[in-house]
Amino acid sequence: GTNWGWYAYDPGENLFYYGSGNPSPWNATMRPGDNKWTMTIWGRDADTGEAKFGYQKTPHDEWDYAGVNVMMLSDEKDDEGKVHKLLTHPDRNGFIYSLDRVNGDLFTVGKIDATMNEFKDVDFKTGQPIRDPEYATYMDHQAKDVCPSAMGYHDQAHDSYDPTKQLFFINANHICMDWEPFMLP
Repeated sequence: GTNWGWYAYDPGENLFYYGSGNPSPWNATMRPGDNKWTMTIWGRDADTGEAKFGYQKTPHDEWDYAGVNVMMLSDEKDDEGKVHKLLTHPDRNGFIYSLDRVNGDLFTVGKIDATMNEFKDVDFKTGQPIRDPEYATYMDHQAKDVCPSAMGYHDQAHDSYDPTKQLFFINANHICMDWEPFMLP
C-alpha cells in the first residue's frame, strides 16, 4: 500500500505518522490473506525511519478504502484525569480510530455513521474489524447498499482539532454503493 499524504509529527516522541493505502488489484480474490501492511497507520522514528508500530485497520481491503487520510494528534484526559497522547484518524472504512501515539495500541474506535454496514464492529482485543459477509465483494454475489461506498464516509477532506474545547471537526460523506464483481474476457 502506497502512502501519499496526510502526515503528522510529534516532536516530543520524535515520531511521524502516516497511513498506507489499499492493496491491489481491486479484485480481492487475486490477493488472498490480510495484505499486510496495507491499510495501516504507521508510527516511525523521524531520525532512523524505523517502524515503531503499525496498526492495520482493514485487512484484505475489498472496497478500495485507501486509509491514508488525516492523522490528528491530541492529548486527552480519561475519566480518572490521566493524560493520553493520542492519534485520531477518521478512516474511509467508516470508523474513527484513536491510537496511543507512542505504541500504536487501540485506545477507542467508533462508527462515523450509524448506517455503516460492511463491518459490524471492531474486536477490541485483536483490533480487527468484524465483517458482515452480506456486504463482501466476492464472485457471483451482488452486495447491495454497501455503506460506505469506495469514497468512504471520510475521504481527503482536511479536519481539525480544537484543544481548548477538546473537539474534533471532520467532514463526512454519506454515500453507499452496490458492488458486483464480474469476469471480463
